[in-house]
Formats: sequence, structure tokens, C-alpha cells
Amino acid sequence: MAGGCQSQFATRSKANVPLYQSWQLQPGDAIAGYKVAGGLGDISIVLDGKPVFAPYDGDTFLDQRGCLYFSTPTIPAYLFRYCGLRSPTIGSLKQGQPLGTATILQFAALLKQPDKTWAIVEPDRTLLQRTLQTP
Repeated sequence: MAGGCQSQFATRSKANVPLYQSWQLQPGDAIAGYKVAGGLGDISIVLDGKPVFAPYDGDTFLDQRGCLYFSTPTIPAYLFRYCGLRSPTIGSLKQGQPLGTATILQFAALLKQPDKTWAIVEPDRTLLQRTLQTP
């Protein structure tokens, strides 16, 4: 009998794991000319050091992991989380001001729930385009 992990998985077949939810943005898609590397939850976008911009007038703050959160009175029920930013900009911003730069941006749209918690929801493609392009 062989030892280690190899023997444990050698006879297993491939599994089909159906997902409860699918999103429009999928790995391999492009948004504003940038490749989507991953989706369903945080959307991963390959930026190769390019800047990310405030999609609307709003405010930013950092969490304990260094992710930047953006809120705006334009759509007050949402928070937008940007992880992977270098030199993030904190404070009040005008639409189009840089939030920072990223090699790979991890983006999440969070919607406030009735119980005051936040749920990750599929981001709007237009919002991502506003984030990746200057107005």
C-alpha cells in the first residue's frame, strides 16, 4: 500500500459541485479592458499596477487588513471594498480621484441588510467600469 496523500485520492473520481449562485462576471471576461481573474464573491481583476478611481463622490476608510472601503451618498445602502491597493487614499474624494493602484484588485460590493449586517452581492458592471476608468 502506498503512503502519504497520494493513495487517499488516487481512486477518487472528479466531482461535480453545483453552485447555488452564478454571476454574470466570470473569469476570463474583460471589464474596461482589464481581465477578470476570479469571481463569485470578491471579483479579482488584473490591473498590473494601474490606478483605481472613486466611482462617485464619497468617503473611504481602511479596515484592519488594509482593505479600503468606499461609501457614497449616491447609493447609501452599499459599501464597496477594495483589497490589494497600494498607497490607498483615505478620506473624502470626488468622483474620478484615484483610490490607489493594484496589481490584482479584489473588489466586493456589500449591500446593507435589514438586520444591519452586510452581504456580498454581484457588482454592477457599470460601477466597475467607473472604478477602472477616469470620467
